[in-house]
Amino acid sequence: MGPAPRISVVVPIYNEEESLPVLYREVREALDGRGWSWELIFVDDRSSDGSLAAALALRAEDPRVKLVCFRRNFGQTAALSAGFEMARGEIVVTMDGDLQNDPADIPELVARIDEGWDIAAGWRKDRRDAYLLRRVPSWLANRLVAAVTGTRVHDTGCTLKAFRRQVVKNLPIYAEQHRFLPAMSRSSGARVTEVVVHHRPRRFGRSKYGLERAVRVLLDLLAIQMISRFSHRPLHYFGLFSLPFAGASLFFLFMGTVNWRTLELVDEWPQFVVFVFVLFLLLAFYFVLMGLLSELAVTASGMHRRRVLDRILSELD
Repeated sequence: MGPAPRISVVVPIYNEEESLPVLYREVREALDGRGWSWELIFVDDRSSDGSLAAALALRAEDPRVKLVCFRRNFGQTAALSAGFEMARGEIVVTMDGDLQNDPADIPELVARIDEGWDIAAGWRKDRRDAYLLRRVPSWLANRLVAAVTGTRVHDTGCTLKAFRRQVVKNLPIYAEQHRFLPAMSRSSGARVTEVVVHHRPRRFGRSKYGLERAVRVLLDLLAIQMISRFSHRPLHYFGLFSLPFAGASLFFLFMGTVNWRTLELVDEWPQFVVFVFVLFLLLAFYFVLMGLLSELAVTASGMHRRRVLDRILSELD
């Protein structure tokens, strides 16, 4: 494998046959001019055109080109995750394979990492996309993500980002969560900054993004927010779940204890009331116990993350 490069560029590709040779040349020009060692990792998400053959040709031409091939189409997030696993560089840069991201912006992103930031997120301030179908939904999504997660990133959908390798190596992602990497990393203490980057019109092929993705993004945002909040206070959440059952058990206890006609205490509880009372009471205890177990699990996970963070800091020192 040779010595680890300074920069790993991870590019998910899906039907980008014509773009790949141009992208390779632009990456080479941007990074060779700085004297940096680098690798370019293409992750083919089961393309149906000649993208795989084009990537294989580039790998034969330059050993710095690496290739990951999926057996079926898994999506952009899975492709980025596979690229993160393969990346060996000190800094990992992600970008799209459609040439709309400009590799000439990579040095500026890397410079921000060298300044001490953990993530440098690209901001397509002047987008070259359709206004109603792409720019307006993106603007709304960015505002929603900022409001929900508290991470003030103008362009969460921009794939062009730079990360310290240690950040992405220990960050599990799935579904459409690649766009939330700054928010997810920031919750763990990562320092996030933004860089205004160029955005170019698409030259080849057609966009793979549609409005149907908005629903998946919203669901993933909800899942991330719920998980992040739940992981801090699981006993509180399970305690809230137990309250309705505890209230129902008390209600049936009262119903079985008092004669509604005379408002006097009964001599014997009806069997049905006893059964329902015990059932709801056990459910209330069940959720409380689940909360206690979750607290133990979160504490153990936090201790593990702290050990991992200490090891990462020792490597950086």
